[in-house]
Amino acid sequence: MKKLFIFSLAIAVMGIACSSGKKQESSRTANEQAEWVSLFNGENLDGWFVRGKATWDVKDGILTGHGGMGHIYADPVLTDLEVRGKFRISENGNSGLYFRCNPPQDNPDGFPRGYEAQIDNHSDAFTGWLWKPGTPTGKAAKLVTKDNEWFSMRVKAVGDHIQIWVNDELMTDYHDTEYAKGHFAIQGHNPGQTIEAKDLFYRDLSQK
Repeated sequence: MKKLFIFSLAIAVMGIACSSGKKQESSRTANEQAEWVSLFNGENLDGWFVRGKATWDVKDGILTGHGGMGHIYADPVLTDLEVRGKFRISENGNSGLYFRCNPPQDNPDGFPRGYEAQIDNHSDAFTGWLWKPGTPTGKAAKLVTKDNEWFSMRVKAVGDHIQIWVNDELMTDYHDTEYAKGHFAIQGHNPGQTIEAKDLFYRDLSQK
């Protein structure tokens, strides 16, 4: 009887483990099959809204920010997500690709409350670092970008796990729980700089 009980218990544990494994595999499969959606139509600023002093326009399929401090937000609001695009910044510029971010309620023109994948080729916390408002948070492995040269960036955030790729290299792999839901945004920062973006796409990885 004791052997039969132990055998039955082992079968039950194996069944639970198998079920858990299938759920995890199903989750990964759903994420991998999530559809990429265009974030920028290449023609105008439909689907975006602006906060702050920076000015934004579209020319030749490129979204461009000029001037001083300000942010342009995309309409979608997501929790688990992936976003990718190509970016180019002028000399000594400072920008970032935000995600899970929102305009601060007490100062809508201020820095977004959320996460930022840094774009800056001269800061100690350079392109590819994970930032939270005013705070370098997750260290990037190395600097691989230069002023006035296009580069690709991809960000994936699922639960507390945040990953940032630059030119298809995984630069930052970090865990953080502070911000759970919000918009995408692009930052204008220094007076006189230009930040350009194109080929912007996202996908919703939230479990339905």
